Amino acid sequence: MSAPAPRAAPSARTAHLVRGDDPGLVAQAARALIGRLVGDLDPALVVEEHGAAEDVDVGAIVDACTTPPFLVDRRVVVVRDAGRLDQAAAARLAETIEHPLESVHLVLVSGGGTLRPVLAKVLAARGEVVEAAAGRGRDRGRWMADQLRHAPVRLDPHAARRLEEHLGEDLGRLAGMLDSLAAAYGTGATVGVDGLQPFLGEAGAVPPWELTDAIDAGDAPGALRALHRLMSAGGRAGPAVVATLHGHFSSMLRLDGAGVATPDDAAALLGVKSSFVAKKALERSRALGSERIGQAITLVADADLDVKGRTALPPELVLEILVARLARLTRSRSATPSPARTQARGTRPRR
Repeated sequence: MSAPAPRAAPSARTAHLVRGDDPGLVAQAARALIGRLVGDLDPALVVEEHGAAEDVDVGAIVDACTTPPFLVDRRVVVVRDAGRLDQAAAARLAETIEHPLESVHLVLVSGGGTLRPVLAKVLAARGEVVEAAAGRGRDRGRWMADQLRHAPVRLDPHAARRLEEHLGEDLGRLAGMLDSLAAAYGTGATVGVDGLQPFLGEAGAVPPWELTDAIDAGDAPGALRALHRLMSAGGRAGPAVVATLHGHFSSMLRLDGAGVATPDDAAALLGVKSSFVAKKALERSRALGSERIGQAITLVADADLDVKGRTALPPELVLEILVARLARLTRSRSATPSPARTQARGTRPRR
């Protein structure tokens, strides 16, 4: 009888979770992780793929994780759409992760829903969690710069800015676009805007706050551009955009007259974790005022009925009208002179 296969120490990271909101970025991160685990070996001998459909054979996955590899010194078991695993399957995999083989790596790739808590808990304690996300703000800029720094081609500064603006939230397209540029111009080539332009295709989606920020600034053209990008690129349907705008102005309505003085108090009232988000809502509520907040809520409510079929207008047109009216509403507020400014010009404020 052969000796039992060695088992990993509890601290060994033989289980891995790749998670993120962008399927393209998740797929890229999973491919990079699997490549690192396989190393110089033949993937055909090392990698065993399993989809997580409703009828997935979790027994086969457990057998693969608990049986020593044959002909090679390691096995990589990949489970796609791990969020679709039911409670029983997740519990069996969690038990397997608690008692791993040194020679077998289990890679769970997010998708298909939320990972079961029993599996998420053991992965956090025993496994490696790979975050496939570009982040926001400065983190996103650093991520983009790092991707371009290691790209097979070099983009000049103008082309890099054009590409980042064009992709918007669809960063999962970045790797394929860079590979296409390398295939066309050669690895290591420097590409400018003119060379990049034919490869751009459809503009990527933008985050919803680009729309709400433009509306709050009274920038109707910018708000319409953001709206079109939100609804194109396989993006949001009309009711989803209306819901975004409703949530935006409802936050202002909840803060209006509530006597909230600080961003932390605003965050507590709104039930949000970010004091930055709460601070913006508080400032916008004060700037817009009760009357115009009420007008905005009415406009959004009417548009909600219209995109759901009350009128024969197409949803895109309904939303264009709504966004233009909301931007005009906020612009008229910012253009109203304050009493202090009126007095500074030597005139009496109206009473």
